[in-house]
Order: sequence, then C-alpha cells, then structure tokens
Amino acid sequence: MDAKTIQILVAMVIYMAVVILIGVLYAKKANKSSDNYFLGGRSLGPWVTAMSAEASDMSGWLLMGLPGVAYWCGLADAAWTAIGLAIGTYFNWLLVSKRLRRYSVRANNSITLPDFFSNRFREKSPLIMSIAAVFILIFFTVYAASCFVTCGKLFAQLFGAPYVWMMIIGAIFVLLYTLLGGFLAESASDFMQAIVMIIALVVIVFIGTVTAGGLGAVIENAQSIPGFFEFFGMASPVLDENGKQLVDAAGDPMFGAKAEYSILSVCSMLAWGLGYFGMPQVLLRFMAIRDEKELKPSRRIAMIWVIISLAVAVFIGIMGRAVFPTEHLTKPGAENIFITLATSSLPPILAGFVMAGILAATISSSDSYLLIAASAVAKNLFHGIARKKATDKQVMLVTRITLLVIALVAILIALDKDSVIFNIVSFAWAGFGATFGPIMLFSLFWKRTTRAGAVAGMVGGGAMVFLWKLVISGIGGVFAIYELLPAFIFSSICIVVVSLLTKKPSAAIEADFEAVKNGTDLTA
Repeated sequence: MDAKTIQILVAMVIYMAVVILIGVLYAKKANKSSDNYFLGGRSLGPWVTAMSAEASDMSGWLLMGLPGVAYWCGLADAAWTAIGLAIGTYFNWLLVSKRLRRYSVRANNSITLPDFFSNRFREKSPLIMSIAAVFILIFFTVYAASCFVTCGKLFAQLFGAPYVWMMIIGAIFVLLYTLLGGFLAESASDFMQAIVMIIALVVIVFIGTVTAGGLGAVIENAQSIPGFFEFFGMASPVLDENGKQLVDAAGDPMFGAKAEYSILSVCSMLAWGLGYFGMPQVLLRFMAIRDEKELKPSRRIAMIWVIISLAVAVFIGIMGRAVFPTEHLTKPGAENIFITLATSSLPPILAGFVMAGILAATISSSDSYLLIAASAVAKNLFHGIARKKATDKQVMLVTRITLLVIALVAILIALDKDSVIFNIVSFAWAGFGATFGPIMLFSLFWKRTTRAGAVAGMVGGGAMVFLWKLVISGIGGVFAIYELLPAFIFSSICIVVVSLLTKKPSAAIEADFEAVKNGTDLTA
C-alpha cells in the first residue's frame, strides 16, 4: 500500500470513527425501549428529518450508480430519472408527510409501516401486517445488497483488494453500527452524511470541470458523442463479445449511431418518482418528526438538497467522459467514475474525505434498510403475531438476530462483483413503490378504502413487479418499460375495484379518517 493510499485510508478511518461515536452517544437512549430504537420517540427536528430522509433514500447509487449511467450512455436516462425523483420527493413531502404523521398517531401510535397499515384498518387478525412485513423483508434485503456492492466496489477500487473481502468488511461495519445505535443514531449520522455527500459532489464537479478544461470543453465533448448530450437520444457504446467498449486506433472510445429515446422511455424514467410514496425509510421520518408544523421547513430543506445533489451527480457522469474517456469500458466499471475523479484530482487526505462521501451514502442507506427490515420481523411478525406477550428485551433480541440474518443474505446477493448498483436499486425501488405507494395514498386520502382492497393492492403491486421484471419486460417494445409504472397502476386498480366490491369500512375506521383529515382527536 503506497503513501497516497494510506492517507486516503486514514481520512476514511477518521470519518468512520466519528460515525461510530455517534452510535455510542445514542446507544443508551436507543436501547431504553423498542419504540426509541425503531422511531426515536418521535423527536426529530426539521433539519435532521429532511437531511436523514434524503440521505437514507439516495444511498451509494447517488455517487456511483447515477453518475455511472450518465458516463455510460449519456444524459437522457440519468436526467429523466433525476427529474422524476425530484418531482416525487416534492409531492411526497407535500401530500403524504403531514397526514401520515397525524394518522400514525391516531392509528394506535404506530411506529412501523406494517403497524400503521394494520392499525389504519383496525385489523383483528394481522393479515395486512404480515404481508407488509414480508415484502419489507424481501425488498430491503435486496436494497441492503446494493449498498454492500457499493462498499465492495469502493474499497476494491481504492485499495486494489479482492472485491468480495472488501464487500464483506463494509457489510460488517454497517451491521455493527446498526446494532449499536438504532433509529436516533441512524438519523443523526444521516444528517452528517447528507452534508458530506453534497460537499463531495460539489467538490468533484468543480475540480473535474477545471481538469477537463472548463464547462465549454465538457459540453463540447458530450456533444461530439452521438446521442450523449440529448434528452431524447441516447449514446450506444460499441461493445465486444464480453461487454467491453471498443477503442479506435486513436485511443478514443467507440460509439455507434445514437439510439432514439421515446416518450415511453421518458415516462418510464419519470416513474421513479412514484416510488417515493412507498419508501419506508422516508415515510418513517414523516412519522418521527416531533411536530407536524415543522414539516414545511423540512420539505424546503429536503428539496434544496435533492435538486442540487441529483443535478450534480448527473453532471459528474457527463464530465467524467471528458476527463477519463477510456478509464471505464464496462457498464459495471462505469460506476467507479466518481472514485476515479476524486483520487486523481484531489490531495490524498481530501480524496479520503470525499471517498467518505460514498461510504456516507452507503451507511446512511444500509443502516436504514437493515433496521426497518429487522423491525418488520421483530416488531410485526414476532411481537405482533407469533408472541404478543413478548417482553421488550425479547423483541430487541429478535431484532439483533434478524439484523444478522438479513445481512448474511444480502452479502450472498452482493457476491457478484459485476453487479450494477443502479439495476439492483431500481428493482427494490419498484418493489416498494408498487407494494406500498398506492395503498399509502389511498389509505390517507380515500375513506372508502377497505382492508380487502389494501391486501389486494399490496399483493397485486408486489407480485406485478416480479412478473413484469422477470417475464413481461422480456417481450420488448412497449413492454420494456420500467416495472414500477405498470405495477403501480395495477396496484391502484386492485385497491379501487376490490374496495368497491367489498363492504365499506366501519364507522370507527371512518371516524379515524375524518379526525386525521380535520386534525382533531388524534390520540383517540
């Protein structure tokens, strides 16, 4: 290991030590009860709510996955995805946050998403809770795997070590941190990590643009590649039989004719925004804020962070092609462009702290994913169904065992070093968006929604994600659309049709709805 690598490692170790310190500081309070561990006692302020929601949401794909897409095939896919996410973020905060904060209190002070859905429909037998918990477990295990892939790629690229061992080391660190501090530590560190992430993005885009010869040179290079710098076109790298981009005699990467980018493709990428309505890691922040009046300033903070971060992440991929046109000649390798820019453009210590930005994004997401998945098993399946008289200590024990099991499964999924972070995230994102997004909106805004409709919507949306991704999309053409959009629509149809065909909700359920709508008697 050379001197430069050692300096980068030292900077990252300092950062990781600060993160661990936060976990230690919050550990005592977090472990007082499962309510504190899973939701922090509804004590988050507006800044922590906003920044932790967005940091836990964006994950390592913001610094690696999204720039990688832009580097590989140009502006269109990455930009339309970013636009969809920004729109989805705004409407989620605007429409869902306040009413969910109220409803989670009214619905027997729910502290997890399965709790909320079950209590919202006043279940006597916890069918909704069970279904929600199972889907959370499935999709968050996949999500955690994407974070472990990010750790593996980061450390392997930096230190030249085997991917698998680097991925496992990163996973162990995240697991230990999540075990230690729970929701409060996670939210506090996410706040810090959101700041680190945006600073890292801005620093790299500034340094990289200067290295490329200025903004004009970056744009000129992008425009020279067919379809690369267009909203309705896409670059087509020329590949060999192993999926590696070919280079011409002059040493330049080879591209074919631009691919057309249809309105259907635009809709497919914009559909990413629909996923926000079903993202547990974001929805829990709405439930955990200390006062609903603080949601408005929190929304503004979140939107500023999201718009800047997404725009800069996309531009880094575009700029990366100008600075290092042939550095990454495979699609999985393209996701390392941020690392390459940082390590080549900055002094080692600063590069280490920028690399900590990737680690920050990964930790802030994976600890959320592991914690929420564990809560689904321990709080909902174990305590809510299997053993209703379990003590808080028993619930916490099951939580920690579950965290370990989920992490092991996620590690197995992440073993493939050729995994594309963006693709893993897109599948899990679709799963949550289609399973929980429609039922969240209908639960909050349509009084006629029934328990049977909720079940049909969750099962229909979750199943359609698998069916569309694994079977229907293979047909091609219009069927190649992102699975979230058709699954979200199908789930909504299921909710409406089944709700109208079944007996309307009881007077008590309707009273809950009206109380939340009017902001009265929330603790009844």
